[in-house]
Amino acid sequence: MLNKLEFLEEKYRELSEQIGNPEIISDTQRWQKLVKEHSHIEPIVLKYREYKESEAQLGEAKEMLKDKLEDEFKEMVKEEIKELAESIVQIEDELKKLLIPKDPNDDKNVIVEIRAGVGGDEAGLFAGNLFRMYSMYAERKRWKLEMMSVSDQGIGGFKEVIFMIKGKGAYSRLKFESGGHRVQRVPDTESSGRIHTSSATVAVLPEVDDIDIEIAPNEVRVDVFRSSGNGGQSVNTTDSAVRLTHIPTGIVISCQDEKSQLKNKDKAFKILKARLYDKYQQEQNEETAAQRKDQIGSGDRSQRIRTYNYPQGRVSDHRINLTLYKLEAFLNGDLDEMIDALITSSQAEQMKNIEN
Repeated sequence: MLNKLEFLEEKYRELSEQIGNPEIISDTQRWQKLVKEHSHIEPIVLKYREYKESEAQLGEAKEMLKDKLEDEFKEMVKEEIKELAESIVQIEDELKKLLIPKDPNDDKNVIVEIRAGVGGDEAGLFAGNLFRMYSMYAERKRWKLEMMSVSDQGIGGFKEVIFMIKGKGAYSRLKFESGGHRVQRVPDTESSGRIHTSSATVAVLPEVDDIDIEIAPNEVRVDVFRSSGNGGQSVNTTDSAVRLTHIPTGIVISCQDEKSQLKNKDKAFKILKARLYDKYQQEQNEETAAQRKDQIGSGDRSQRIRTYNYPQGRVSDHRINLTLYKLEAFLNGDLDEMIDALITSSQAEQMKNIEN
């Protein structure tokens, strides 16, 4: 751990010099990246310097005990040694937490994609329940929700719904929601009272800045077409809908909810950038799969992460074996207890790796 801290302190010195270099300041994108890295490691370096200062004071106090001291003064030095030793232990714990790799996306807005899975109309209704749940959670956090793309099923649910949640720390709180969600309940259409199991998938993607990912213009085909479905007077009368095809990956994004072609294009590009960024992250994660297989934040979309059981009024997260008997409150946006437990579990795993 100390070797890593020494490396970070030296890196901090180098970055401090670089961000003050006029040549680098003139390159805005490079300067922004360096400033971000500098601010990221600054708390660790400052805490490490506090640790070294306390260690030095402890060494000086121990040296003083070797001298001939009056009993009263000797007791004062012993008390100081005890306090410094306790302080150093506390600082070490704080350094371990600070050394947990900070997800660079934690402070970002998120794009959430919910898709109906197995279960027909009931799966679409469940997708609608999940959308309402996250909407209410965003409202509790005073975050702003913006619709990006909607494909409804006509009976109150969604085949697919994509929306953005804007708020500081949104990704840090919602990133563990990615995966398969399962519901067990008696559908309104089931006359015999038999419990059905349906599913939906959730993908939580960080909003991507231009400095995070670049898309060459010749890599994207842009098609425009007339909107369909519910909407204002311009629906079916203007080519306002936009479809983007990313040629290298085959990813296709369609947006038609806005009356403005420009707004639809802007939203489509935001979704495309987020998906591409997520794709590249997933590929990097696969390279270190052996290290990540037990970590909560693997983001595997195929992993069934949670079950919502209506008859028993419970919600169970299978990654951390936590069951809460407060399903109604949970579906009304009371997610913090579950999210806090997921974050704590993830941090505990990462601290084990640091200690080892």
